Amino acid sequence: MKYELHSLPLSNSFAELGETFFSPVLPTPFEQPARLIHFNADAAELLDLDHKVQHEQDFANIFTGKQRLNGDAPLAMLYAGHQFGHYVPQLGDGRAVMLGETTNQRGEKWELQLKGSGQTPYSRAGDGRAVLRSTIREYLCSEAMHGLGIPTTRALCITGSDDEVYREQIETGAMLTRLAPSHVRFGSFEVFYYRDQHEPIRTLADYVIEHHYPELTERDDKYLALLKTVISRTARLLAQWQAVGFAHGVMNTDNMSILGLTLDYGPYGFVEAYDPDYVCNHSDHEGRYAFKNQPQIGLFNVSCLAQALLPLIDVDDAKAALEDYQPAYI
Repeated sequence: MKYELHSLPLSNSFAELGETFFSPVLPTPFEQPARLIHFNADAAELLDLDHKVQHEQDFANIFTGKQRLNGDAPLAMLYAGHQFGHYVPQLGDGRAVMLGETTNQRGEKWELQLKGSGQTPYSRAGDGRAVLRSTIREYLCSEAMHGLGIPTTRALCITGSDDEVYREQIETGAMLTRLAPSHVRFGSFEVFYYRDQHEPIRTLADYVIEHHYPELTERDDKYLALLKTVISRTARLLAQWQAVGFAHGVMNTDNMSILGLTLDYGPYGFVEAYDPDYVCNHSDHEGRYAFKNQPQIGLFNVSCLAQALLPLIDVDDAKAALEDYQPAYI
């Protein structure tokens, strides 16, 4: 069975957690007419979406925020994170809006997120927009990583208009419709740990376990088991990055997926010829996220997650769990 655009069964279980975890916000549509730039038929299969929907103007309108999908509950997620080793108390989706989620006929849940969809309460000084150049880069790399067998977010489509976006020069605006089973990050837990709000940590951990690690639900040590699972997934992800020469460029904890996915393709790069000191991010002046440092940064990041989960687990158990990172990486 393939869904028409307006019959796609959409809900938003994350929205049911309450506004402690997000801010409701609608996408800001482009001023100029919307158009579809590229449609990913393989990603559409993940949603059981009929390929012919790409030819409907409603498709371009929906995925630029001009129209809404039935059952959507648009929101921007709250999180914090360690950026270049320093804790930043509030970040959040500054230019992305999660429309909702759908479950395909294989029982797989996929969230739909518009990236470049305008300002949110977390935009700070940003305009909330994305440009066509960077949107194409994220699309190409996320699909390439999928082709390489590396866990990653996916991309359903690129949409755009003739709206101008100002960066170092005037560029063309665009939006990416990003797909992932979950967009929860390490920083989604950190924000509440540093606010000394322990109950939201438990609520979010229960949500992640219920929806993404249901095999842990009945365990007495389910929170420790969650940490161990994320440590293992992260270590294996980093090993896969190193194997193909992928440099992420911005390995902040707010860019680390609770599912062990490659998330947020910014100033990424690939090592063309082996260079352990390769730095793809021109703003990384000290080389913190150099190619050779990525595995150790992965350990730092899961250590930050372990700290954020300390209200739920014993500190000695957390330390012991972190000892599993290196064996999982190797």
